[in-house]
Amino acid sequence: MKKIILFLTTLLLSATGIAQELNCQVSVTSSQVEGTDKQVFQTMQNAIYEFINSRKWSNNNFRTEERIECTILITISERLSADAFKGSLNLVLRRPVLNTAYNTVLLNYVDKDFAFGYVEYQPLDYNDGTFTSNLTSVLAYYIYVFLGLEFDSFAPNGGTVYLQKAQDVVTAAQNSQETGWKGYESQNNRYWLVENFLNPANSELRNFMYQYHRNGLDMMYEKVDQGRAAITESLNLLKTIYDERPDIMALRLILDAKRDELVNIYSDQRVPPMEKTTVANLLKEIDPANSSKYQTILQGN
Repeated sequence: MKKIILFLTTLLLSATGIAQELNCQVSVTSSQVEGTDKQVFQTMQNAIYEFINSRKWSNNNFRTEERIECTILITISERLSADAFKGSLNLVLRRPVLNTAYNTVLLNYVDKDFAFGYVEYQPLDYNDGTFTSNLTSVLAYYIYVFLGLEFDSFAPNGGTVYLQKAQDVVTAAQNSQETGWKGYESQNNRYWLVENFLNPANSELRNFMYQYHRNGLDMMYEKVDQGRAAITESLNLLKTIYDERPDIMALRLILDAKRDELVNIYSDQRVPPMEKTTVANLLKEIDPANSSKYQTILQGN
């Protein structure tokens, strides 16, 4: 219990003189781009790594071992000019489960709408509330989303300030020529991702993040049945969202992140058959495209 209290206190309160928030692995790949100097992509990777990991993104401080684990893979598909690029980002956010060596995935998303400028060796600048470049604004946006989801998983609505910062990035980008920021362009872009989480009508999404992780996974090390019961309860929160707004982006991303983990949890032979059936049917209802995967929960009943 003391370990849990210490971890949460460090995560949620400001301390002094410790590390930045993120331990983010960054990779830039350019195998699809031929006939160009490859050194720029290594320089780009180093610059982005330093931009993300060396900057303070909040007023909170973390010990080195407590930094938030994430991965950003940038795949360059086209070099439009000497300093203009087009590609995609694969973004993965992981959270440690207390008292274990296991990391659970909070977000695993590919943003395919990513065009940006980068001048080799030029510093990457970013200031909250302003749109300096699409590269730094996109990176800042996802860092704030990472922080918002991470903090939500440890305290009810604990990530509000960071999700609001992500929304501020969206607002600042509305007058830019870059795509991916405006609500009318798509129902599945940066605008809608943060809107879904902050919209009061979707409050059960964020309630799920806390219930599933803090009361569910974190509890399972000591009290397996109690933790699993909390996870089952959290799935009913997702069903509430599905019944009213089945197509929203954030619900789909949560299911993408948790699908395999849920199958593993409820496929355990120690789970009572009735509980397996209840959960499998619920998941088939809210994630019908993956019904066959949830059917594996029932194998061996």
